[in-house]
Amino acid sequence: MSEVKVNKISPRTNCGTVTLGDSGDTFTIPSGATITNAGTASGFGATGETSWDTTVKTTGTFTATAGVGYFLNTTGGIITVNLAAGTAGDSVALADYAGTWQTNNVTVSPNGSEFIGGVNANVTLNTEGQAVTFVYIDGTQGWVNVLDSTSNVRGNPYMVATVSGACNTLATAPDCANVKIAKFVGPGTFTVCAAAACAANNVVSYMVVAGGGGGGVQGGGGGAGGYREVVSPSSPYTGSPLDGYPNAPNRITVTATGYPIVVGASGAGACFPSPRMGSKGSTSTFSTIDSAGGGGGKGYSLPAATAAPGFMNGGSGGAGGAGGGCSNPAGTGNTPPVTPSQGTNGGTSSGDSPPGFNGAGGGGATAAGTPTPGTGGGTAGGAGATTSIDGTPTARAGGGGGGGWEGTPPGPASAGGGAGGSGPSNVGGAGTINTGGGGGSSMSPCAAGYTAKGGAGGSGIVVIRYRFQ
Repeated sequence: MSEVKVNKISPRTNCGTVTLGDSGDTFTIPSGATITNAGTASGFGATGETSWDTTVKTTGTFTATAGVGYFLNTTGGIITVNLAAGTAGDSVALADYAGTWQTNNVTVSPNGSEFIGGVNANVTLNTEGQAVTFVYIDGTQGWVNVLDSTSNVRGNPYMVATVSGACNTLATAPDCANVKIAKFVGPGTFTVCAAAACAANNVVSYMVVAGGGGGGVQGGGGGAGGYREVVSPSSPYTGSPLDGYPNAPNRITVTATGYPIVVGASGAGACFPSPRMGSKGSTSTFSTIDSAGGGGGKGYSLPAATAAPGFMNGGSGGAGGAGGGCSNPAGTGNTPPVTPSQGTNGGTSSGDSPPGFNGAGGGGATAAGTPTPGTGGGTAGGAGATTSIDGTPTARAGGGGGGGWEGTPPGPASAGGGAGGSGPSNVGGAGTINTGGGGGSSMSPCAAGYTAKGGAGGSGIVVIRYRFQ
């Protein structure tokens, strides 16, 4: 057996290729010997396996080498990966280095007329924390993705969360790049996948608004859905006057679990001749926070005993009905009671003859509904609350307006609440969806050609705001 001892083997030309032996030859590495790789190794191991190149790729375009895995950092912009001509068993792996593929994507391009998953087209990788492995199979399917991880397993000092449910969204806050906003316009789940390492960052900001009450017929406007809010110092913004921080019962410190979300439905508006009272809105819920549905507006000359008990009470109270020869008391807000208050009382209607049949406004989140003086038309619903929890100042949870007798103006809309109706076209306005506004009431002498229908309340909404980086 011949033996050659050298310190270095180099090709004849710079950057050339050195070949060891011929096809079919066997090279034996003795027991105890060590081979050290200071460069990039490929083609070793079983079919489809890869060796990782730890030199991170950044913006631009490059051609991948078979048998190599690459870490791609798209913080500075998109990256395009061209696959080389494939041979059965070749593999290429790609991993999101900085968790930024959802912002700046990675494009994977097949070689010439070759395929990726049976299609001659580029593939876009756009999931945060994604890692994929492609193996070349044959000329029919080409490169096939055999491993795909989107779990984004990373040490994170901040919270990681997801949302579920149709039309519900999770997005970076437009007013703060370090904050995300989970917005629920219907039922779903807010799932905390990983809690923050710093306990203070697990205290979330939230706004929970219930469904608004419906407006009455010849009566009062519906009350707004209950409004509850906390501004956490870890995800600050300009909150409403109803911010409950730092009261312990109102604060929510989340843990790694799922939180079912309930978004309250709106209360139906009343119809003539019966029933003349609007329906109560439904409750919205996040964790231990319940916001009560807004009270329904009362109809003309209807004693409370003729309606379901408590139908006028709620987050904010519905307004009293017009007529009846006496004052018509309104519904009570902040029912059941919480601190800070989730709403206010409805307005009181009065009068028993024209032009006294004018409806009062339903209660709003921050102000009670305006009572009627007996003349001058319907009155406004109570003011709602304005918050910037979802990035821009938005007013919600206003009371529904009272209806105006023929020839008098109806009560105006307020912060998502519906306006009252007046005259022949006498339909109370509906509360705006996902604001919890109360429905406007209708008012008419019920003569031929007149319509009498109260507006429905607005459905509720739940918004959660937290720091994620």
